[in-house]
Amino acid sequence: MLANASLQVPALHKQEHRLMGNHFEISVVSHDAHYANTCIDAAVAEIRRIEKLLTTFDDNSQTNRINQAAGIAPIQVDKEVFDLIARAQRISTLTQGAFDITYGSIDKSLWNFDTNMTALPSADLARQSVRLINYRNLVLDAQQCTVFLKEKGMRIGFGGIGKGYAAQRAKDLLIGLGVNSGIVNAAGDLTTWGNQPDGSPWTIGIANPDAAHLPFSYLSISNVAVATSGNYEKYAIIDGKKYSHTIDPKTGMPVSGVKSVTVICPNAELADAMATPITVMGVKVGLDLVNQLKQMACIIIDDSNRIYTSKNIKIS
Repeated sequence: MLANASLQVPALHKQEHRLMGNHFEISVVSHDAHYANTCIDAAVAEIRRIEKLLTTFDDNSQTNRINQAAGIAPIQVDKEVFDLIARAQRISTLTQGAFDITYGSIDKSLWNFDTNMTALPSADLARQSVRLINYRNLVLDAQQCTVFLKEKGMRIGFGGIGKGYAAQRAKDLLIGLGVNSGIVNAAGDLTTWGNQPDGSPWTIGIANPDAAHLPFSYLSISNVAVATSGNYEKYAIIDGKKYSHTIDPKTGMPVSGVKSVTVICPNAELADAMATPITVMGVKVGLDLVNQLKQMACIIIDDSNRIYTSKNIKIS
């Protein structure tokens, strides 16, 4: 009897993959390893399908077709792509343009955030580089399911929302297959449901911006998503000041003042999309926004290592 009972203890089954240019780790709780891995395989296939839809590395992707027709003609897209762009546009409105999927036109050569970057570009050059970033010039026609970029040279990109969307879709698919507990971790942005094999909630570490491998705090979570945007992985130090790789789409300049933002909410797509604009908005404006939103919380660490939290969260 004891041997049979031990077989009933669920285990954590995990796969790691390079997807959407990021490291994904998908974990599910199950008594059956074969079933667990079959479900994970299906989730990986779903993420790969989404990657093909959204990539800018394939000339024939729907994203690139929209970009190639900028200033020329609307492009009909799958309803899935249309709806994602429409949600992105709503987040742009909510954040007053701090989030903007038309950021794709920015000249990457201005921002090589590495040790070779010793000076910021001039303010005029920076403004010129972001002149085509404007979500209001992204025209959506719901009846025709078309997307039109008003100005030539405009480009959309899903870097700020795509992996969160993929993680959410993978989670939903796994739940649909009967997986009661698991985690989809998309390069540190993750979504959870159910509990660990021993029945306790999932425990995640909030990265320390000065030592990303050492969490400064832990959260016990279940059925929520967590996304972090921080300057601890890509940045430049110029004249002794640290500049984040996050660019303010209005000015074209790197944001400063915030080391990291962690967003906690039920939906992985929304968590992913909100972390960067809160960084752009800064501590006060970012917290004011989050405090007005239901089911969303955030933790902000500023350049002086002060920790700020939204009203509905306490950290230890």
